[in-house]
Amino acid sequence: MSEIEEAVDILKALGLPKAQHNERSGLTLLALVNLDPDSPWSESKKRTVRIHDILIFIQENYSRRYAENTRETIRRQTIHQFEQAGIVIRNPDDPFRPTNSPNTVYSISDDALEVIRKYGTPNWQSALQEFVKSKGKLIDKYEKRKNKYLIPVDLPDGTSVKFSPGKHNELQIKIIKEFRARFCPDTKVVYVGDAARKLLYTDENLLNELKIPITEHDKLPDVILYDRQKNQLFLIEPVTAHGPLSPKRQRELESTLENCTARKIYVSAFPDFHEFKRHIDNIAWETEVWIENNPDHMIHFNGLKFVAAYSD
Repeated sequence: MSEIEEAVDILKALGLPKAQHNERSGLTLLALVNLDPDSPWSESKKRTVRIHDILIFIQENYSRRYAENTRETIRRQTIHQFEQAGIVIRNPDDPFRPTNSPNTVYSISDDALEVIRKYGTPNWQSALQEFVKSKGKLIDKYEKRKNKYLIPVDLPDGTSVKFSPGKHNELQIKIIKEFRARFCPDTKVVYVGDAARKLLYTDENLLNELKIPITEHDKLPDVILYDRQKNQLFLIEPVTAHGPLSPKRQRELESTLENCTARKIYVSAFPDFHEFKRHIDNIAWETEVWIENNPDHMIHFNGLKFVAAYSD
């Protein structure tokens, strides 16, 4: 067998699903252990790499060229499953690094590396059996590692949810705790997304009542609040990695929520003025802006609506 075929054989033996029994996944494994076509598996090494580094390694060592836009495919359809199987650890150097950070890195786990180095030797089967036997425990171990850094938040109705770490989710927590308390304290939390797990919390009964299509959750802003007494829906977009509520984004939301009769209030939430200034020319009129480090104030992109004199 070729080195790539051997890599796929290893993945099969380690119990990866059929969807990972392919050349892409085999090449990814070879890149993770830094193994060129002329080296035995016993020379596998542990190193820390980005998805971009994996693509470069594959091209330079195995003459397979993957376009940069395939990075998401490798991350979602190969690396993610490697993590679940206990083969790969994400961000071993910084567990607090946000999920969508461009600096996200991966490395082979010590347990998997020890087994892989024995491939093709008399000790392969016994090492493999031991790994497969303890694989569930490995998955639990890595799951506990991730859970250790989750941020718990109590919603107004008493429901507790846990956010993965990162600036984006920290801003969402501030929206729920501070924005809501100041500007719409009577609202219920309808929907909350998460950078790692897009759909973190939903009030399905309220979503159905409001005719909000949860099947299109990827098109919704990350925080939605509802004030029943005023029939107002707050659609809040935390702006860190992604953009604010732009004219294009607002039109998309109007289309998605065309059957929802509640009055819609669009809010772009920023962590600070620096981030706000980066996006100021892309914020839609008739929307609101909230800045976390000045939480008592709002900026209204609303024309004459809020023209008023302020007393001392």
